[in-house]
Amino acid sequence: MKKLDIIKTIQLLVFSILAILCFVLIVADSDVYQSIAVSKSVRMLSVLLWISLFFSFLFIFIDFSVYVTQKKDYNALDYAVHSDPLAKIANRNGCDELLEQYADKPLPDDLGCIMFELTSLYETNQKFNRMAGNRQIRNFSIILKMASVNTCFVGRNGGNKFLAIFENTSREIMDEFLARIDSKVIDHNSDPKNPKMTYS
Repeated sequence: MKKLDIIKTIQLLVFSILAILCFVLIVADSDVYQSIAVSKSVRMLSVLLWISLFFSFLFIFIDFSVYVTQKKDYNALDYAVHSDPLAKIANRNGCDELLEQYADKPLPDDLGCIMFELTSLYETNQKFNRMAGNRQIRNFSIILKMASVNTCFVGRNGGNKFLAIFENTSREIMDEFLARIDSKVIDHNSDPKNPKMTYS
């Protein structure tokens, strides 16, 4: 996608330079201007040149429009493949894609990983209903997402399992992340309308 963008930009620049050169030559050189005015064949050639330049610009513009639409479709498809529709964070595919970067390699010393289990989910589903359970998954995902800003990657690894992966991290950063989650879960549970959320 990026390569096509570069090629089309170069094409647009080349055609723009050609159009400017043609215009400058016609205006600056009185002989060329007079030849166009006097000679029917030269005038016809000039008209054909401007028509070809116009259509070149038009086709490049159409290519850019199609490219932008395809890019949006690609991004939407990529989001659908890698995002959990319920949790609105990365799904198992998204988690696996990140983890594959470290497959069959020695793990860096500054890499961290935390697995979470939403232990209250089963009880919430039993005591209330599945919709309440889905809301709890979504709320816990929001808590993870808010706590992870500029800190780590978070994803839902299926069911009530979640994952946080830290790159270039330290124990202190991870402890701060856990403290933020703990604080937000306490805030969530302080509202009597919310089914109690617990995790391990």
